[in-house]
Amino acid sequence: MQAAPVLFNKVATIQKVITLSEDAAKKGAAMVVFPESFIPAYPRGLSFGATIGSRTDRGREAWQLYFENSLEIAGKEIHQICQVAKRLSIYIVLGITEKDTETMGTLYCTMVFINANGEILGVHRKLKPTGTERVIWGEGNGTSLKVYNTELGRLGGLICWENYMPLARMALYQQGIQVYLAPTADARTTWQGTLQHIACEGRCFVIGCNQYVTKSMYPKQFKEELSDQPEELCSGGSAVYHPLGTNITEPVYYKEELLFTEINLKDCIKAKMDFDVAGHYNRPDIFDFSFPKS
Repeated sequence: MQAAPVLFNKVATIQKVITLSEDAAKKGAAMVVFPESFIPAYPRGLSFGATIGSRTDRGREAWQLYFENSLEIAGKEIHQICQVAKRLSIYIVLGITEKDTETMGTLYCTMVFINANGEILGVHRKLKPTGTERVIWGEGNGTSLKVYNTELGRLGGLICWENYMPLARMALYQQGIQVYLAPTADARTTWQGTLQHIACEGRCFVIGCNQYVTKSMYPKQFKEELSDQPEELCSGGSAVYHPLGTNITEPVYYKEELLFTEINLKDCIKAKMDFDVAGHYNRPDIFDFSFPKS
């Protein structure tokens, strides 16, 4: 699903998630994937008043607004989306900014996996926020590097530049991932090469999902800070790749769009005849690799 949230407005964005999910279900979708930090927004272009050695009151106020519009995993908003998944009998994979409910002072960039029964399969927190994302998000601990065995295949994924971490990818490959989700905020053409490489390397289907966001979509209080930014802040680039690296769904740019793809999991098996990175092409006698499994 390539779309924009109602930025910094969790209530309106949740309603958009519901509407888009209903539309996808009517068209026969079994799973809907939303971009990185779809609720409440990937705050591209904002500094939150943070420079090395100082922070501003205005930046703290912006972060408070972001915090207030972020979600709790056990909160009513996620429960509402779970009920939608159950009603529509579809999987929903949702990118959110998650509140730490214990400290009430830390946020995480998180991917929530919800099955067609409305149950949360798992929650993955981004292992390493990129660059100045570290101002607003904490780090995941690696225990969520999991692949879920579902009727849609072995399902898992990583968020944005986590996908440049070879060992994080290997953790998923070792679990036999077949449907690899890569929600992102990266719209550059080089990202397509990343998606294609992962498909070839993991012999899995790769679903890349990004937002389409313009400057005019931001709340008024951010317009001044964004004044030197281009109108199209994120052009998209959502796409799907086959286990042999061919493009199934061409990248979509400069608009919101629901991308549909049908896959055959047998293609993952056929693709591994000559290359299985965690199997017959692995050399555990040379390389020692492990990761947290609980």
